[in-house]
Amino acid sequence: MRAGEREPVVTYNNISAKALIIRNIGLGEGQRLLSRAKRGWVWNQMFVLEEFSGPDPILVGRLHTDLDVGGKNIKYVLAGEGAGTIFAINELTGDIHAMKRLDREEKAEYTLTAQVVNADTDEPLEPPSEFIIKVQDINDNPPQFIEGPYRASVPEMSAVGTPVTRVTATDADDPVYGNSAKLVYSILEGQPYFSIDPNSATIKVALHGMDREMREEYLVVIQAKDMGGHMGGLSGTTTVTVTLTDVNDNPPKFSKSLYEFVIPEDLPIGKMGGKVKANDRDIGENSKSTYSIVEGDEQGMFEIFTDTQAQEGILRLKRPLDYESKRAFTLKVEATNVRSEPSSGGPFKDSATVKVVVDDSDEPPIFSKPMYLLEVNENAPINTVIGSVTARDPDSSSSIVRYFIDRHTDLERQFNINVDDGKITLAKPLDRETDMWHNITVTATEVRNHSQISRAIVAIRVMDINDNAPEFATEYEAFLCENGKPGQVIQTVSAVDKDDPIQGHYFDYRLVPEMLNNPNFTIKNNQDNSISVLAKHDTFRRQKQEMYFLPIIVTDNGNPPMSSTNTLTIRVCGCSKDGIVQSCNVEAYVLPIGLSMGALIAILACIILLLVIVVLFVTLRRHKNEPLIIKDDEDVRENIIRYDDEGGGEEDTEAFDIATLQNPDGINGYLPRKDIKPDLQFMPRAGQHSGPNGVDVDEFINVRLHEADNDPTAPPYDSIQIYGYEGRGSIAGSLSSLETASSDSDQNYDYLREWGPRFRRLGELYSVGESDRET
Repeated sequence: MRAGEREPVVTYNNISAKALIIRNIGLGEGQRLLSRAKRGWVWNQMFVLEEFSGPDPILVGRLHTDLDVGGKNIKYVLAGEGAGTIFAINELTGDIHAMKRLDREEKAEYTLTAQVVNADTDEPLEPPSEFIIKVQDINDNPPQFIEGPYRASVPEMSAVGTPVTRVTATDADDPVYGNSAKLVYSILEGQPYFSIDPNSATIKVALHGMDREMREEYLVVIQAKDMGGHMGGLSGTTTVTVTLTDVNDNPPKFSKSLYEFVIPEDLPIGKMGGKVKANDRDIGENSKSTYSIVEGDEQGMFEIFTDTQAQEGILRLKRPLDYESKRAFTLKVEATNVRSEPSSGGPFKDSATVKVVVDDSDEPPIFSKPMYLLEVNENAPINTVIGSVTARDPDSSSSIVRYFIDRHTDLERQFNINVDDGKITLAKPLDRETDMWHNITVTATEVRNHSQISRAIVAIRVMDINDNAPEFATEYEAFLCENGKPGQVIQTVSAVDKDDPIQGHYFDYRLVPEMLNNPNFTIKNNQDNSISVLAKHDTFRRQKQEMYFLPIIVTDNGNPPMSSTNTLTIRVCGCSKDGIVQSCNVEAYVLPIGLSMGALIAILACIILLLVIVVLFVTLRRHKNEPLIIKDDEDVRENIIRYDDEGGGEEDTEAFDIATLQNPDGINGYLPRKDIKPDLQFMPRAGQHSGPNGVDVDEFINVRLHEADNDPTAPPYDSIQIYGYEGRGSIAGSLSSLETASSDSDQNYDYLREWGPRFRRLGELYSVGESDRET
């Protein structure tokens, strides 16, 4: 080393570099290197350099070889990490300098190689050698809270020492070398409420009885200092916002100890009568309470409902109030927390007194019963008293009550009611078989206030009396076989009765007296309110008598008994051997005449043929007399009547005269168009050719008009109402070409020019036509 140069630091873990070299390569190898048999220069294998922040280059170390003597033309070459950028070597002297700031936190060590080469040819004079430059740490990085600022929460009233949260700071310095990265934590702000462990950085509660209702949020400033907290160490800070969470440590409290409400006695059930509220300093679920009535409502007149949104107790009516019976109520209402803390010994609660005063109201009358059940016999005479209803005014003034029947429930006005005493009487006769029940509504109205009305239902049951005779259950028609046996059951007959006796129906059947000894039929009682009709002999023949009528008397067991006579029709039929009915027609009567079934069919066919011929003849004759009118549904010309008149202006102010539509000149004339198709055939028209100077419009119109007037085959063929005359003395004359007696040549159209610009061209055309005809 040259004099005056600072010896670089060559220590590594407090061991000299020379000793390290000898230890690593052994004594024999060291002697070989010292003998410089193969290499002529030696230097340290590791350089330790503190990171620095100065602007000037700093000498890292010096390389030297024995070849560097006298005028030897050599140079030193440096390669590897940072060579030429961070580290530079003097080619002549071998001095290595750090040209930039070294930061251990960016890179802790660099590996480089050095070599001696010929200065002119760059030919290596010795093999390259590798060495390491290690950057030694200094305390140049303060602690940092990467995750800060922090937010934490802890329940209010927590015990001292309760952990709140833990913070963490990091230091970029080397944790192995020295105390640059050894951190110690402390609180700068937030005492005496919180404390922090200097090593673990755990924040804890330091004050007993911290109440959220007094203060909810605290700001704590935490400091982390390196160098173990000693003087000269770097530090960093962060903030921790600690929020006290709520616990249920406050009871509900009514804003008043006494509430007074005035409730009208006619307040509907379920409606609100008043509201109470208990305030709770807690929040969330801890502030919710339920309300209940604990005293003073022995009759169950009220109920209290908890409004969970507004946290109010709604006092509602459970039963109707009566001012006359009780005018005031004193209730004790209690508010109880929904949630409770295990250590509190039960939910918090508070109570208040509620005084309810009943206000007198004008109430409608009250019936003695909400529904009345009355009974009346169906044969009761008019004005019979069926029953009565009673109502009273519950007010202290006790107004007189009047009674009425709601006629919407008694549309037939079957009943009446006495307006003073409420007696219901019969207005029309009753029939149980028509209506068994009558439900009417009776109203009671105060005389003093007609708006106070109450209603009651009256159900009137019509009691049955025996006023209907029994009759056959259906229209029976019995069939009797000619080959039947005596005693054979022809028909089983039962009866029905519209009445409904309490003891049930019992019917008695018997033949009318004049049929008791008839030789053909008899009846048998089946003991079930039915009878069987039996044949007495087997000689029934259709040729002798086809139908028999058997009148039977049916009597009920009512009081008085009612009876009716019903006739059973019995038809004699031809049956098979098994007794199955095959024919009940009157063939037996026509066969003896001598006509067979084939003859009858032939006669019937002739009659039908004759009828068909007559119908065809009438149809053809009617078709021949019909006019040949085209009745095509698609012919849009059928029955079209056009009215194209503009009106006569001032002449139309007079009343319309139908006579103006009649043409006196054509009354006795021949009108060619009728409602039939003419027999004449239309002759082909001769083509019209225009002159050399163009179309003669006037002549074209006249020709077409003449053809239309004289062509009886021109359509339409339907009923066209002809209005060919506008009236005698008309200035304009007739504008129609139909049935026109005169031609256009007789008309003077000069007046068209006086009608204005719109008719000027039309006047010129007609004037030109007249001049052409004159020439």
